Amino acid sequence: MTALRIEQVPVLSDNYVYLIFDPDTNCCACVDPAVSAPIKTRLDELGWRLTHIFNTHHHNDHIGGNLQLKQAYECEIVGAQIDAARIAGIDTRVRDGQTFTFGSKTCRVFEVPGHTSGHIAFWFEEDQALFCGDTLFSLGCGRLFEGTPAQMWDSLKKFKQLPDETRVYCAHEYTQANADFAITVDPENADLQARQKEIALLRQQGLPTIPSYIGLEKKTNPFLRADDPGVQKAVGLSGADTVAVFAEVRRLKDNF
Repeated sequence: MTALRIEQVPVLSDNYVYLIFDPDTNCCACVDPAVSAPIKTRLDELGWRLTHIFNTHHHNDHIGGNLQLKQAYECEIVGAQIDAARIAGIDTRVRDGQTFTFGSKTCRVFEVPGHTSGHIAFWFEEDQALFCGDTLFSLGCGRLFEGTPAQMWDSLKKFKQLPDETRVYCAHEYTQANADFAITVDPENADLQARQKEIALLRQQGLPTIPSYIGLEKKTNPFLRADDPGVQKAVGLSGADTVAVFAEVRRLKDNF
């Protein structure tokens, strides 16, 4: 079975849209199309025809191109059952723990509320690829617009259980700013210090920092490290409940 091909399309100021192509069946999905025109252009360049749209959540910079792409390609839009009313053009409603077939591949759905109440993520285990929208970022996590710290911490813990080699395809290029914050709440983390330097070099060259990896995030992302004594100490909550530590890290980032 051939590996998925994944194309990263930068749009707007800092969004990433992903095209997922299964060479065995020619199925092609677009993850979180903020806009349609750049996606059509890239599809034409690659010679791929869109068959699916996967939406992680309802924000316009993730569904803004849904209807135009559906009109152009008659593709199937897949989104959260619990948030179907807010996903433009939705056809297929999925829920937590469900698997579905995409071409020759199997995709698992995670419900990961926090950023929004109906946020989901798509995981292709065989290809070690996670499309997590705005729940997990490289060195960060999404703002809590509709969920609670407890919900977001539980959502992030689902990702922590995935294999370390899982690639993290998040929806924004926020890594450098996230690194600048992360070092303030995890200042003695040598892995983070090294990563911050690598990120700076990539961005100086205009290169993306995405995808990341679950294993790397577990070592360096403070939002996954609320149970780490160093992070707890840095935010003045040594030995505290992990949800309280996570909430404080999120509060500090919101005001950074």
